[in-house]
Amino acid sequence: MAVITGGASGIGACTARLFVKHGARVVVADIQDELGASLCGELGPENSSYVHCDVTDEADVAGAVDHAVAKFGGLDVMFNNAGIIGALGVSIRDGAKEELERMLAVHVVGPFLGTKHAARVMVPARRGCIISTSSMASTVAGAGPHAYTASKHAVVGLMQSAAAELGRHGIRVNCVAPAGVATPMATAGGMDEETAEAFMEAAANLKGVGLKVGDIAAAALFLASDDARYVSGQNLLIDGGFSVVNPSLGFFRD
Repeated sequence: MAVITGGASGIGACTARLFVKHGARVVVADIQDELGASLCGELGPENSSYVHCDVTDEADVAGAVDHAVAKFGGLDVMFNNAGIIGALGVSIRDGAKEELERMLAVHVVGPFLGTKHAARVMVPARRGCIISTSSMASTVAGAGPHAYTASKHAVVGLMQSAAAELGRHGIRVNCVAPAGVATPMATAGGMDEETAEAFMEAAANLKGVGLKVGDIAAAALFLASDDARYVSGQNLLIDGGFSVVNPSLGFFRD
């Protein structure tokens, strides 16, 4: 049984579909009520349920966890996936304090609350898996706006700290860290999906593949599964090797 925040679209919706395909039941937690209800209609009431959840509101997050336990009898996986991107290309000299606070609220407070309330249920059961969506920007400078990058570094620190505490209770805590992918969030600035994918392919290290939301969902499925039963405290990069390459050296040019 999994709770997926930001589950109504993009990575979250793709993960919900994949989890259900593999036999899980999901609570889709989001602020996009129509999309969330539509997705759960597609997945079926026996497999899914939608709850309105603003991840910056503790009552909403606690309520989503409680709803999962009441409806499906427990909580095995908490996927803290809700996210925002913000304006691109803004100099630190022009950065707004309010933008940083907004990023931290969604990307750090949200996973903090999700982890807290998942642990409330998982610790007595002595098992569970908590996953948060970080980003390639958590390891590579210049891969996202300043406020976004700062927030994604912070969520990795939160994940590692939670993994250190919760391991003694049999709970694994990890992050998935994707490179840029054409989701509704990424294309909200007016760039269509095809243009976004072409832009990301041009910057990619691994050519001819193209990152899709399904790749990130598959990574979340792996971390949630028994195949990853001894994997904890990891920031799993799904970036085609981008973060380990310095292309300016030029050693491997054809």
